[in-house]
Amino acid sequence: MSKYPEKSCEIDRLVTHEKLVAAALAGKKFQQRRAGVYGYPGEQFVLEGNAFVITDLRLETLSKMTEADAKAEGYPTREFYKTLIIKMHPGMEWDENQEVWVHEFEKVKVD
Repeated sequence: MSKYPEKSCEIDRLVTHEKLVAAALAGKKFQQRRAGVYGYPGEQFVLEGNAFVITDLRLETLSKMTEADAKAEGYPTREFYKTLIIKMHPGMEWDENQEVWVHEFEKVKVD
């Protein structure tokens, strides 16, 4: 995977929070931002017996996150996402210039 850096965590850690797993299973979540790479395009992971595949991976700053991206993450608004992320990581300050890896994924279709 010369285009991407080495993984910083295993792909099975990409989506772990119960509400976000439920949102992915319901088709309401198809993006996950992480400080590192958890999976590469074409790689699959499983949530409650359902396979998902990474369809895109890109590096962007938090300032690029739109309201539509927040919804794709499974949150109602960008501000809600920002508030929750800060709450989840005590001592963290929101930095619009922080680079994050955007993992886009979709449920694997079974024929």
